[in-house]
Amino acid sequence: MNKDRLIAFEDAVLAIIDTILVLDLQKPAIVSWAGLWALRANFFAYTLSFFWIGLMWVSHHNHWHLVKQIDNHTVYLTLILLFFSSLFPYTTSLVAENFYNTTAQVFYGVIIIIISCLNVLISLNLNKLNPEAHFGLLYKIPNHTVILDLACKVIGLLIAVWVYPPAMVYSILIASIVLQFDFSRLFA
Repeated sequence: MNKDRLIAFEDAVLAIIDTILVLDLQKPAIVSWAGLWALRANFFAYTLSFFWIGLMWVSHHNHWHLVKQIDNHTVYLTLILLFFSSLFPYTTSLVAENFYNTTAQVFYGVIIIIISCLNVLISLNLNKLNPEAHFGLLYKIPNHTVILDLACKVIGLLIAVWVYPPAMVYSILIASIVLQFDFSRLFA
């Protein structure tokens, strides 16, 4: 398989996942501003999931042009990544409808952490196959930023389990912001 077929497949699956997310948005009991406000957890979960998937797609799109070679390992890792990504509509609706439920939040968080780790494995595999690309843990994103991203998600998971369930989604929001900006430049 050449990389263009894999990229096209991943693009299609991620686009479908992002589209399906909106189908699970609840409609207000009474169509009013108050009715929409009552669904703020639904909108938050939808928005977070949509942009998280979208940012993953952007990251792949911005870095895969450096990839010249893939192997079966790349294909299978991507297939596994897409499998876990396909659970997003389901886990998002669980969180949206059960925002303060530990099980819903932890399940959502575990899926995000698995996908994050799979992205790291794909990046490391692509770096092995394409050493001229100089990929780190997550393409060209500084390794310390990727470690901070993963640590934030794991800490959010632990807090969600033992203290405050919504800590999971908030940690994913914070981790997404951290991943998009290299804050170390502010302190250099």
